Amino acid sequence: MMLSGMCTSVQAALDDLFAQTCASVVRSRACSDRAFAKMRRGFSAQLFDRLNDELIGLARPLIDAHRWQGLRVVAADGSRLQVSTRRGADLQADHYAFALYLPGAELTLHAALHPADGSERQMLFEALAATADDDLLVLDRGLIGNTMAAMLAQAQRPFCMRVDASGWMCVKHFLRSGQAQRIVHLPAPTATDAATYELARSPTTVRLIRDVTPAGSVRILMTSLLDEVHYPAATFGALSLGDFRWSYHRRWRIEEAFKRIKHRLRLEAATGLTHLAFQQDFAAKIAADNLHGLLAQNTAAIEPDPVTPTSRPESNLRHRHAQADSGRLPAA
Repeated sequence: MMLSGMCTSVQAALDDLFAQTCASVVRSRACSDRAFAKMRRGFSAQLFDRLNDELIGLARPLIDAHRWQGLRVVAADGSRLQVSTRRGADLQADHYAFALYLPGAELTLHAALHPADGSERQMLFEALAATADDDLLVLDRGLIGNTMAAMLAQAQRPFCMRVDASGWMCVKHFLRSGQAQRIVHLPAPTATDAATYELARSPTTVRLIRDVTPAGSVRILMTSLLDEVHYPAATFGALSLGDFRWSYHRRWRIEEAFKRIKHRLRLEAATGLTHLAFQQDFAAKIAADNLHGLLAQNTAAIEPDPVTPTSRPESNLRHRHAQADSGRLPAA
């Protein structure tokens, strides 16, 4: 039931569930929402995290098909949540969600809840355990600094991010030079950061790439992939003409994923007033979105080519309904 998205009241969802199990056309009251709330105290939200891990494992052929230069592209980003709650309840209204997303496969690799006043850099640090050394992390501006760059490099996690001239003297000089790319060395982490994150105090070598968008805007990308032959600069930007356009602009897929889960699955509409209940809702809706994505892609793979629009109104209407139904979540 929780994997269906829970977009109605808890009692209505329970009545629908028991009606389906009894093959009834009307809702059947077999369990109260209070009994369900008491029952859900007995299991952890990690149940849905493990289910999501199983789904990612089953989708490995799909994920591997969208690799770029042998690397699995992983977009990382966070989003603020304003959860519906009540005054005096254990559940706080403000939260922060951080996720690792697989563009192309359109699956969430990892997602976690954090306090509203948390740091995105700390969230990324905690999420690194869900990544592998053959992942390419595509990061947002401001998510990474000298310390995080050193940590990713020393952890052997390739990354690509957009950077601004403000705060990066090497980026400012590169922007003025007119070069297409340049190898630069970032300053070593401070003694405090090195001690906190157990890092070696050594400079980090990165590559700066000039990317010109179709609109003519210039943006600078920073990556730890230094091999200019195996990873050409042209393949990173929005003007890439290769078969795989895994450039920085692909990071926006995680923005669309957050929007989809927030609005279509009503992520901020908690079905309980405890932090555990919201953790369960959050993990269940992440798994539900992944499950729906896999079902939709599998349906698209086995269905015949779309019907060519004809002059018959009923045929065109049936085709539109079929397309709309393919985007809906399963009922249970």
